[in-house]
Amino acid sequence: MARALVNVPKAARQGEVVEIRAMIAHPMETGYRVGPNGINIPRDIIRRFACAYNGEEVFSADLFPAVSANPFIAFTLVATTSGTIDFTWTDDAGKSQTASAEITVS
Repeated sequence: MARALVNVPKAARQGEVVEIRAMIAHPMETGYRVGPNGINIPRDIIRRFACAYNGEEVFSADLFPAVSANPFIAFTLVATTSGTIDFTWTDDAGKSQTASAEITVS
């Protein structure tokens, strides 16, 4: 797949609402565009994005062809304990790209 960028605060207070940002470099090809040879460019989109906080899924989104290239997703979560935030993008072919970040909660 492609390069993923995630932005998670390094530290937060317990109970604080923090903003999480994630972006992946991906063309999100719809399958409707015609290439230079006159044949449709094959569909290649990210179908699902999921985020887990200490192993528990806290956010997910199903993506469709209308989503732009290099999809950027931002959402909030409540910082409860220190741990790992895992991100997973899954494409049409079933391939997954993952990234993770640590957050320290005091």
